[in-house]
Amino acid sequence: MCRPTAAMLALLSAWLCAARLCAAGRSQQLNYRPLIGVLAQENLPGDQFARGSSYIAASYVKYLEGAGARVVPIRINRTEDEYAKTFYSINGLLLPGGDVDLQTSLFSRAAKIFYNLALKANDAGDYFPVWGTCQGFQQLSVLTANKNLLTLTDTMAVALPLTLTPAAQSSRLFRSFPKDLLQSLAEENITSNFHKWSLSMQNYSRNAKLKRFYKVLSSNNDGKREFISTMEAYRYPFYAVQWHPEKSSFEWIDKPGMIHSTAAIRACFYTASFFVSEAMKNQHHFSSPVEEERALIYNFSPIYRGIHTIFVQNYYFD
Repeated sequence: MCRPTAAMLALLSAWLCAARLCAAGRSQQLNYRPLIGVLAQENLPGDQFARGSSYIAASYVKYLEGAGARVVPIRINRTEDEYAKTFYSINGLLLPGGDVDLQTSLFSRAAKIFYNLALKANDAGDYFPVWGTCQGFQQLSVLTANKNLLTLTDTMAVALPLTLTPAAQSSRLFRSFPKDLLQSLAEENITSNFHKWSLSMQNYSRNAKLKRFYKVLSSNNDGKREFISTMEAYRYPFYAVQWHPEKSSFEWIDKPGMIHSTAAIRACFYTASFFVSEAMKNQHHFSSPVEEERALIYNFSPIYRGIHTIFVQNYYFD
């Protein structure tokens, strides 16, 4: 058997290098038509505008659309097989704010199914991001801890600055934010809080599952308790904010905590843009263009509820 010459070895080395670069290029291909699922939830009690059994606030749809994504509404009360089919057709999931039971509602049931699917997909190398806002933050904490560790806080209709942790600067979420925006988030009252329940730093620190899973990026204090306001998972592309970045741009009720400053609106865009960029790393797709079109939010019309309501517009579903 003849020995490889120096020229042959050089050629082989060049070919292997090119192959690695080609494989890396394929792995880094981005999906510039991302589809993000937004989970619906049971209608709010006493909602005179309600139609059907569930809703999605239009502000979450606009939030994602403004950053370059299309939205697929995920209805409650569907089968696990239907949810699995939807999961492998979308590129990310947003769990919105609201007011339902985090352990017994249809919202929580669907969230758990998608959460488990996302864990399995990411473990298998299928990059699938999940975002939770307010109630979505709380739901993720319940799913990870497998129990409700939330505590009451005085945080209904108040704007706060974020107390950023040392981990924030190098976090996936915040590291690409402009420095002046991070400074505004840390020094100005621009994050809208509309929640009665929070994950306290104490309860987080005492729970091994939460500590292993999530890195704390910011906290806040209601004067009595320190609670987590932003976190991201260590090993998974899961992100959660207890505050409402979407409200600054898309909700207009005249209440304390509703901030429409330039910095607050920039925070809205940068958080949405980050999450959409994460969804672009996923290659899930519908089986056909026709099926995709049928699934989009464009097939539904939002209902205007008035500027004196907590959600200016809602989409309603059967």
